[in-house]
Amino acid sequence: MGGMAKPERHSPALSPELLRRAFGAFPSGVTAIAGLVDGAPVGLAASSFTSVSLDPPLVSVCVARTSTTWPVLRTAPRIGVSVLADGHADIARAMAAKDGDRFADLDWHADEQGAVHVEGSGLWLHCSIEAELPAGDHDIVLLAVEQLEIFSDVRPLIFHASTFRRLDI
Repeated sequence: MGGMAKPERHSPALSPELLRRAFGAFPSGVTAIAGLVDGAPVGLAASSFTSVSLDPPLVSVCVARTSTTWPVLRTAPRIGVSVLADGHADIARAMAAKDGDRFADLDWHADEQGAVHVEGSGLWLHCSIEAELPAGDHDIVLLAVEQLEIFSDVRPLIFHASTFRRLDI
């Protein structure tokens, strides 16, 4: 195993910056979580999305407790999850922005129950909130999948090492 780099070892000072860098070693997809509230789209970006269960169909997303968007979004009658596509980096940045209209230049669609989805995404999930579980400085939001639409020819947007990347297929 010659030529292997020696790891950086850090403890006990596990700062948020160091943890963000370490957790960024794991590549993930990027999702837009959105719904209609009082007739207007409300949403946020999340890379902490994962499948949880096939029976019943459940997924989860982690939302920072400091989020000012989630308390509003959680009141939507239905939540849309869009798995963002390669080329959606600007959309991901807009959905993660602290202020401004996240949907101003966004091509989006709302279903009859109020789930909002980003056009051009690889997957749309129509969900309802199943549970919210406290987990440190975040809440784990468990979502029940009620309907889905797969766009299998769409390449996903990848988030790795704090930057957006492309999946080389």
